[in-house]
Order: sequence, then structure tokens, then C-alpha cells
Amino acid sequence: MIKYIVLGVVVILVIVVIMTSYVKSPPDKAYIISGIRKKPKVLIGRAGLKLPFLERKDELIIKQISIDIKTGDYVPTSDFIGVNIDAVAKVRLMTDKEGIERAMANFLNMNEGRIAEALVDSLQGNMREIVGTITLKELCNDRKSFGDQVQEKAQLDMNRLGVEIISCNIQHVEDKNDLINALGQDNMASIQKSASIAKANADRDVAIAQAQAQKEANDARVLAETEIAIKQNDLSIKKAELKTVEDTKRAEADAAYQIQQEAQRKTIEVTRAQADIAKQEQEITRKQKEASVKEQELDAQIRKQADAEKYRQQQMAEVELFKRQKEAEAQRYEFEKASEAKRIQAEADKYAMEQEALAIKAKAEAEAAAIQAKGEAEAAAIKAKAEAEAAGIDKKAEAMKKYGEAAIVEMLCKMYPEVARAIAEPLGKIDKITMYGDGNTARLTEDVTKSFRQTIDGLSDSMGIDLNTVVSSFLGSKAAADIPKNFTEVTPES
Repeated sequence: MIKYIVLGVVVILVIVVIMTSYVKSPPDKAYIISGIRKKPKVLIGRAGLKLPFLERKDELIIKQISIDIKTGDYVPTSDFIGVNIDAVAKVRLMTDKEGIERAMANFLNMNEGRIAEALVDSLQGNMREIVGTITLKELCNDRKSFGDQVQEKAQLDMNRLGVEIISCNIQHVEDKNDLINALGQDNMASIQKSASIAKANADRDVAIAQAQAQKEANDARVLAETEIAIKQNDLSIKKAELKTVEDTKRAEADAAYQIQQEAQRKTIEVTRAQADIAKQEQEITRKQKEASVKEQELDAQIRKQADAEKYRQQQMAEVELFKRQKEAEAQRYEFEKASEAKRIQAEADKYAMEQEALAIKAKAEAEAAAIQAKGEAEAAAIKAKAEAEAAGIDKKAEAMKKYGEAAIVEMLCKMYPEVARAIAEPLGKIDKITMYGDGNTARLTEDVTKSFRQTIDGLSDSMGIDLNTVVSSFLGSKAAADIPKNFTEVTPES
């Protein structure tokens, strides 16, 4: 019985010992078992036994620890500008064989706060040393590089402590004289300047493109209107020519008919000739009115072109004014900021002068083209008017020529009795004539007839017209030969 009791006690003791000696470390802690062993046993995330009263268990935190690093005061950079930096370093204790031995020697059984206090001075010192090697601009532009340098330099000291620096990040940087804000404002001003210049250049390009498009549209419109005017002018000239031919043919037909009817209806033909002359005059008047209407139409077209040119010039002037205003604003802004902006503005002014020269050249070319088109249109109108007037005058002259023969015949018919009467008038004043011989009466008649013929020949010589030929062609040679014979029968008593 005693044997079983002793055995039970031993088993109970063994169970108690096992229960009290069993340990298991979490992943973020290392248990250090030391005592009877020459080298301590390290348990990280696994279980082990610790002999009661013979061994002890120590803890070592191996999880990541955040350490707030501050310079504490303004530290001068390499360009002698005092800065105050706030950074955060992520560290953890090494777990390799050599590293954990150094960590155990320095941080055994310490909590996170004590470990951070032990490391912060070293990290701050290394950060102060790095600050003195870089400029303020480099610090602001590349914080990551600064953090890497601090981490690299501080890691040399941390290796001796068994600490690994995971990362070092800059949280806040401020300088003693607020120069960082000044750098930001200068950069902001530079960006605003670049944006203003870009906007001015864009506005300038848009204005130039609009002016060019308006110029091309105006040139096309002027060209189209000029071609239309030329075609209309050619059509008017062609119509005038066809009308002239038609009127000429009609006049010739009318004149032939009138000549055939002249012997029987002389009075009616004269009236028709007068009516034809009136008709020709009306035709000439109508042509003149048509030419006047055409001239007014051309004047309206030229005025329309002039208005278009005026509008284009006004638009160009507005574009030029807008461009100059933008250039003036850019110049004023650039002169206030930096000499670099002056150089850019000079280049912009040069480009603007070139564009202005091109615009002036294009304007001169457009004005020259408009003046040339106007001159050509006016010349064509004058030519058409002159041709119409000349055609009317030719038709009038032709009509007068055709009417002339009938007028001459009528004049002669009225003149012959008067001439005969004038020749015989002296004989009428003789009371009595006594004649001797057989041929005296015939001789008197022959003298009167001879005087009549001499009078007619004298008129023919003075007028440059063979009256006998005119009468013969109109009435026939026989009737012309009978005229003097008939008139010689006038006696003194008549």
C-alpha cells in the first residue's frame, strides 16, 4: 500500500513539474530560458520546458516598434538654414543568432517604451548629422532620400545594439524663418507665370487662326462675287450684241419694205420713218437706262465688297488690339517677376511682329485684288455702255440715211415748181412781147428750160449730190427726164 502511495505521489509531482515548467512563446516575443545550460535557449513562437527552481525565463520583445524622432531644436542645414524635423522610425530587435545575443544584452525584459527611450537619442543624433549635409531645397524635394540616409547611417549604430531599422519617414519639416513657404510661393508664382504665358500664347494662336479663317473666307467671297460680276457682264455684253444684230436686221427689213412702198405711200413712209427714228431714240434711251442700271448694280457690288473689306479690317483691328493687350499684360507680369520672363516676352513680341507683318501683307494683297476687280468691272461697264451707244448711233444714222433719199425727192418735188416760178417771174412782169421769125417762141422756151437746168446743176454742185441721179433712182429714168419738160411748159402768164 505504501508503495502505491509513493508511486502516486511521484506521478503527481511529475505532472506538477511538467505543468509548471511548460512555456510557449507568442510570435512577437522571445522567451530566453537560462540556468543549467551553457547557452540560453531561445523560444520564438514555439513551446519548451523550464525546470522549476533551476532555470529562469526572460522575455524579449521582437515586434515592430515605432519611435518618434525629433531634432528638438532648429538644426542648420548645409546652406545654414535652421530646420526642425519630425520623423518616425520603425525598428525591431534582431532574431538571428548574433543579433539576438546583442539584443538580450541590451533590452532583456524591457517594454516598448523603454526600448524606444533607449534608441531615440541615437536616432536623433544620426538625423542631426544628416541634416547638416543637405540643403533645405533637397530636404523638401526628396524626403525619402533623407529618410534613407538617416536609416543607413543609424543602422551602423543599431547593429551593435541588435536592432534593425525597418524604415524612417519624415513627417514634418519647418524652418526658422518660414523659408519653405517662401519657396512654395515662388514655385507657385512660377507655375502661375507659366500658366499665364501658356494661356496668352493659346489666346494669341486662337486669334491668329480666327483672323486667318476670316481672311480666307473673305478672299473666297470676293473671288466668287468677282467671277459672278464678270459672268454677268459678259452675258450683258452678249445680249447687247445679239440685240444689236436683231435691231439691225429688223431695221433693214423695215427699210426695204418702206423703199418698195415709197412711190405709192410717200406720206405714210415719211411718218413711219419718223416713228422709226423715235423708236430708235427710245431704244437708245432704254439702252442708256440699262447701262445706268448695270452701273448702279456694279456700284452696289463694289460698295458691298468695300463694306466686307471694312468689316474684315475692323475684325483684324480688334484681333490686333486684343493681341496687343495680352502682350502688354504678359510683358508687365514678366517684368515684375524675372528676367527669364523678359526673354520669353521678347520672343513673343518678335513672333507677334512677324504675324502683324503677314497680316498687313495679306491686307494689302486683298485691297489690291479688290481694287483690280473694281477697275475691271468699271472698265467692262464703260465698254458695254459705249458699245450700246455706238450701236444706237449707227442704227440711227442708218435710218437717217435710208430716210434721206425720200426726203431729198420730196424736197425736189417741192423745189422744182418754185425754181420754175422764180425763173418765169420776170417774164410775167412783161406786158407784151413781139417776136419775129419762126424760131423765136421756141428760143424763148429753150432759154427758160436752160435756166432751170442750170439752176438745178448749180444746186447739185453746191450740195455735192447729183439730184437727177437721186430722182432717177427713186422714180425711174423716164419720170426724171420728164420733170424738166413738164416744168418748161410754164408760161409767163402763169
